[in-house]
Amino acid sequence: MASSHHLASPRAVPDARTGIGLRAPHYREVLETRPEVGWFEAHAENYMGGGPALSGLEAIRRDYPVALHGVGTSLGAADGPDPAHLERLADLVERIEPALVSEHLSWSAAGGVYLNDLLPLPYTEETLALFCRNIDHVQNALRRTILVENPSSYLEFPSSGIPEWQFLTEIAVRTGCGLLVDVNNVYVSAHNLGWNASDYIDAIPPAAVGEIHLAGHAVNAVGNGETVLIDDHGAPVPESVWALYGQAVERFGPVPSLIEWDTNIPELSTLMTEAAKADAVRAAHLGGDRDARVA
Repeated sequence: MASSHHLASPRAVPDARTGIGLRAPHYREVLETRPEVGWFEAHAENYMGGGPALSGLEAIRRDYPVALHGVGTSLGAADGPDPAHLERLADLVERIEPALVSEHLSWSAAGGVYLNDLLPLPYTEETLALFCRNIDHVQNALRRTILVENPSSYLEFPSSGIPEWQFLTEIAVRTGCGLLVDVNNVYVSAHNLGWNASDYIDAIPPAAVGEIHLAGHAVNAVGNGETVLIDDHGAPVPESVWALYGQAVERFGPVPSLIEWDTNIPELSTLMTEAAKADAVRAAHLGGDRDARVA
């Protein structure tokens, strides 16, 4: 994939304007109407093949700040990220020059086989070293730091001896990467595994946080009056997650935030309404004149 030279220099993602995940049903409307959206985040793997999708992303990139969010780099793969996939990602990053690049604390490929999911690993010293080695490799290949997102969790491995928030913090310390805090994932995991969501947010170092994600989730009954939350990105952000977002804003300061909606995708106007609500929540918790992160 040849590097593009006709795009303007990359613009930083604005702290005070919530972005929207860019999805296929909204492409034409975005290109034709240029809506008042602060920025867009695109799934990197959707553009690695070139063609109309990439041309559309380049057109949007001329008018808006853009971030790339990877789902297939497999940072937890025992044999490291697939070289061909990483090369395609590096080419895309060079071409689009996104403001932010992010990936997940998960694995999705082994032995040349790709799985359509973001799978967990136990939080041990061995997997910590593995993740750090792979993050270093990816950051060297991309010639930039990346953000690593906390997963949504539905089980814990008996061998996990490091709390997730501590695991993430140590990754940031060892590799210099940033963290993408998905507030919905924190809420989902806390509910499913019996953690305290507020304590999780308070344990993350503000200086490491480069982005926040917001999304909705599904509630599944499992009997005996108990429920499991599923991170399906298919509904408005619930009030419980908005409340946790307020705490995150107070903790992390004015960090770029994004609305994700991947299933049951609504009209673009609905996503813009969610983004405006995030802007209002952030402004209320920052008090308008607070622009420094909490130490």
